[in-house]
Amino acid sequence: MGNIKAKIDEYETPWRNTSWGKQKKDSLKQTIKEIKPYKNDLKYLRILVVGPNGSGKSSFINSINNAFKGRITSDALSNTISSKSFTVVYKQYEIETGNPSLTVVINDVMGLEGGFKHGCPLEDIIKAVHGHVKEGHEFIPEKPLSSDDPDYIKTPEPSDQAFCLVNVLAADRIQFTDESVLGKLRDLRHDVKRLGLPQVIVMTNVDQTCPVVKANLQKVYYSKKIKEKMQWCSNELGVPMCHVFPVKNYHEEIETNDDMDVLILQALTQIIQLANDNAKIRLTK
Repeated sequence: MGNIKAKIDEYETPWRNTSWGKQKKDSLKQTIKEIKPYKNDLKYLRILVVGPNGSGKSSFINSINNAFKGRITSDALSNTISSKSFTVVYKQYEIETGNPSLTVVINDVMGLEGGFKHGCPLEDIIKAVHGHVKEGHEFIPEKPLSSDDPDYIKTPEPSDQAFCLVNVLAADRIQFTDESVLGKLRDLRHDVKRLGLPQVIVMTNVDQTCPVVKANLQKVYYSKKIKEKMQWCSNELGVPMCHVFPVKNYHEEIETNDDMDVLILQALTQIIQLANDNAKIRLTK
């Protein structure tokens, strides 16, 4: 009976092709190392990560570093207990890609919460995209950053700006996400659309969503349930399916895993390339 159900939950062939294992992981790392920055004098290629509380933003940042370092890291502290955001300050994390000419940093913000004046103010996220938020700024839900605040950067450098927006959503709970949180994500997409800012969705917890994938991560692109969840994310936020990436963050593991790293590095490769393209467009205007 179990095998019959597994077959019902799977496509006969993968709907997105990929290779797996150490060779594929090493190939992705090499691709990232060889990406040429649009401008050599751009200090940072900055990426901004947003999402509801508990979606796995901080864990995704740690998982990226795990993939490159080959060991478990915890630079971005995460919380699995409280429903409130564990991230309350604007903080950047440098990703050690091994590419000396391309410095990638990921900025994490306070999680989004349902209701008015709860969670990270959307105004602050927009300011962060434009480079106006100083690192270490403490987000206050009921008091967005103002231009006369000491943490407001009045004249941001190009490297203070964000060049890609990453929406992190947890696959096992996305359809239970507060509608007002989804509304905030849609509003954010609308606000940054004028910049031509590329957006991607990183869908975490794929192993907790589909038993087939939990048993074998290489089945992620055979899974009907995972594809349905990705399509739901795409439809809700207006992000094309080619920019939706399923991943399994590191959580209970004490050693890195090649297949987990492949999914994480595939997402990161596209994020960096999109950010680099956006930097070229925005900085040549």
